[in-house]
Amino acid sequence: MPVTRPKKTTAAAGSKIPKPAKVGSENQEEGPQVKRSSSPPHGAPKKRTAFIDITNAVGPSLTDAGVVSGTESREAETLWRRPRAQAHKVQISIPGRKKEAVKKPVKKISAASVPTKNRDNLKKSLPVTSDGPKAERETVDEEEERAASAPGEEPATSAPPAVREVPAHLRKPDIPPEFDIDSENCDDCYLCPEYAKEIFDYLKQREEKFVLADYMHMQPSLNAEMRAILVDWLVEVQENFELFHETLYLAVKMTDHYLSKTPVDREMLQLVGSTAMLIASKFEERSPPCMEDFLYICDDAYRREELISTEASMLQTLVFDINIPIPYRFLRRYAKCVKAGMDTLTLARYYCEMSLMDMELVPERGSLLASACLLMALLTKDLGGWTPILQFHSGYQKSDLAPVIRKLHAALSAPPDDKLKAIRNKYSHKVFFEVATLPLVDLEVLEEALSH
Repeated sequence: MPVTRPKKTTAAAGSKIPKPAKVGSENQEEGPQVKRSSSPPHGAPKKRTAFIDITNAVGPSLTDAGVVSGTESREAETLWRRPRAQAHKVQISIPGRKKEAVKKPVKKISAASVPTKNRDNLKKSLPVTSDGPKAERETVDEEEERAASAPGEEPATSAPPAVREVPAHLRKPDIPPEFDIDSENCDDCYLCPEYAKEIFDYLKQREEKFVLADYMHMQPSLNAEMRAILVDWLVEVQENFELFHETLYLAVKMTDHYLSKTPVDREMLQLVGSTAMLIASKFEERSPPCMEDFLYICDDAYRREELISTEASMLQTLVFDINIPIPYRFLRRYAKCVKAGMDTLTLARYYCEMSLMDMELVPERGSLLASACLLMALLTKDLGGWTPILQFHSGYQKSDLAPVIRKLHAALSAPPDDKLKAIRNKYSHKVFFEVATLPLVDLEVLEEALSH
């Protein structure tokens, strides 16, 4: 018998084998109508303001009405996962219908017709367009400008805030034109012409924190002559290493402050001076000498560990506050007030440097000492006395300078010591205009200048 082949099994009538649908295909047959909920799909981020127009356009209203196919519904759902910039460019095409504008016209509201308190609410309540929040802000700003420029209408504006008075310590000092010495340097940012007066006023106030007294009664092993020998040696160190003058003055100041609080044996006095010069070099110099250089100038009398230990002890004793106002800075400032020449300034510097060795001048403030040295230099050069511009910038009168000038004149007129020759030899050089060889002004001339 012939073998009958079994018939091929076919799908039931009206049924079709489902095929994977391509997202975005307009020729795809409509699938089952799936109602889209107002909440974002599972795993999608929360709604953002920029998607309000798009989600409302393809939201439940169109899907529930049976206009949007399943494919287009899935296509709209992909907008949740697209970047914000791309979401503005997506256009949803509906078969059999013309493309309609998704954006709704924004009704312009005049800002002048809204009270001032409700303007913020107006900005928030305006519908957000597909251009984003930036377009919203521009619309509101344009309406406010039109309302402000509209004739016959006075927009409701808030009263201007009351101007607060600047505190006294923050006010810029009023400098009379005849006393202005910084405007000529307005193009030099390194001289800080806008803040020069405030800087030196601050340094002058800061001096009160570093006022010293005669501390030799606290040093049983030292005396004023030993201190003068140490300062004379520090001047030689400053010359050999070619350090700044500010480094020398700061080293002497730190030495005095350290000796006023810590007893030191005479064998360790040179180590204290070397350590002070090392710290001052780190603070003032661009390229400070290394530690081995300071051990070498001490003739290897101290070890490296001793120098490091003394440095730590000095910094802790001074509480790391080593920005001490020195007379050298004030001297250059005051010499600029009278436009003193370099030879006159160098003579004043010689007097100021000689004052470092005198123990009686240690308690004097740096600004007062600099003023006395400059006045002595001006009288020696017969360039006048204490002028109003010097009184304005220094804050001192002649009566304030008289006691310091008398002490300084007595120290300079004393017979020279053969052991203390470093400063005199230094300022006897042609580089320093040989100011150490100039005769000292008479005391009678000083008294006459101070009395007038």
